[in-house]
Amino acid sequence: MLTQQKILTIMLLAIFGGFGFAVIPAQAQEYDVVILNGRAMDPETKYDDIANVGVKDGRIAVITKNKITGKETIDATGHVVAPGFIDIHAHGQNIGDYRMQAMQGVTTMLELESGVLPIAEWYAKQAKKNLPIHYGAAAGWTFARIAAFAGEQPVSSPEYFQEAQSRNDWKMNIATPEQQSQILKLVAQGLDEGALGIGINAGYAPGSGQKEYFALAELAAERGVATFTHVRYASNMEPRSSFQAVQELIANAAITGAHMHLCHINSTSLKDIHAILKLVDDAFERKINISVGAYPWGAASTVVGAAMFSGDGWRERMGSTANNFQLGTQRMTEEQLADYQKNQPGTFITWHFLDESNPADLALLDASILHPRILIESDEMFWMFMDKHDRIINYDGDAWPLPEETFSHPRSNGTFAKVLRSYVRERKLMSMQEALRKMSLMPAKTLEGFVPQMNRKGRLQEGLDADIVVFDPDTIRDVGTYEEPNQPAVGVQTLLVNGELVVDGGKLILGATPGRPIRRTAQTR
Repeated sequence: MLTQQKILTIMLLAIFGGFGFAVIPAQAQEYDVVILNGRAMDPETKYDDIANVGVKDGRIAVITKNKITGKETIDATGHVVAPGFIDIHAHGQNIGDYRMQAMQGVTTMLELESGVLPIAEWYAKQAKKNLPIHYGAAAGWTFARIAAFAGEQPVSSPEYFQEAQSRNDWKMNIATPEQQSQILKLVAQGLDEGALGIGINAGYAPGSGQKEYFALAELAAERGVATFTHVRYASNMEPRSSFQAVQELIANAAITGAHMHLCHINSTSLKDIHAILKLVDDAFERKINISVGAYPWGAASTVVGAAMFSGDGWRERMGSTANNFQLGTQRMTEEQLADYQKNQPGTFITWHFLDESNPADLALLDASILHPRILIESDEMFWMFMDKHDRIINYDGDAWPLPEETFSHPRSNGTFAKVLRSYVRERKLMSMQEALRKMSLMPAKTLEGFVPQMNRKGRLQEGLDADIVVFDPDTIRDVGTYEEPNQPAVGVQTLLVNGELVVDGGKLILGATPGRPIRRTAQTR
């Protein structure tokens, strides 16, 4: 005897069958890519189980324990399957820079601290580079400042910033009302063109004045975007201390309501991290709209002519001699430092401020990396080489592996792998889920309120973007060192960007170009 339910089922099958439709269970579909038997981990829901992941049309279609098949099959047995890492603080803009990041599991790489201008010009140039991972940038305040003081239009290239290091006007002078108006106009134009907030490299223009910084915070609040600040001072001593500079950022956020991100608190704070963390914690407790990033290295990278390396008493303020500076792979002499600061001030160098082999210094670094409200950002730098005239040149070729003579700070190809090696596996100071939260979910949530694309990233969930990293938790590690940096990280078995393979079997796929712009909607005003 047919029950009412059975009759209804037969009718539905007849109707859909008549029109050529079929009801196909999720596990019976064929996917573009399937990742089988991995430890699937999502830092938002805390999902952590052995499962199969099916990818279709650039999205995560299913996460299941059922059997699934696909056109491409990845055996992830013994591996972690996680959302790709999101680096919101990176500077390299050439294909080799993005490839090095892909090898350590980064699927989105954004230039937010320094930023660039003009924004539309920059996105157009990046779109032609056939990049393997996603890209984007903030509107660069320093670019606007350099241009306003020179009476010119900015150029969206790193060289524009480097070449301006020989001038001190934009670094140390208060802007006239007309100049400040032009600076704000250029930054606002960048926002209109889809910039991901405002990059404020105040450490390179510490003489810019507090009113100008406050005006930038007001602009960010008005437009509903964040600022990303390298604060104006780096000093253990008062006045003009790191503490004072962070206090200024927090005050501006509190007064204007702007979301203000504090970049690389580990290097900004030098050895005063505990006092500055107290400031930050108090701001969090009072629900002031700030966010904070840090990288796990005791050395920074910057231009040798940066304003912080000038003025009376700068060595005492920063606890530095020439030996703290590294040019290429060698420490500098006093004579070299003086020569480069005078004649090639835009040269990128590595500057050592903490000794990680010293337990006391390592504890200072750990204080920022382990803080639950501080995300991981790399401050990735360009891959460079030295020409026959001892000039440092940014490498813009497409050779892979990168040419042997190229170099960078090891954070450029090892930050995320180092967190997984040192903090999770070796020293067991951080859980795997916490590391993933800091490297994928927190960066996405920092941006998603004003960059809608980020709502679909930083998570391993059905329906979201298939930006996925598969890595071996027992072998992933940073390989590059300060002396031999040109060594990609190891341990990433597979990287998917928009559902397309970029790394397969631990090897980069050179023809993979799925990187897409991360950009706010352009506006006409």
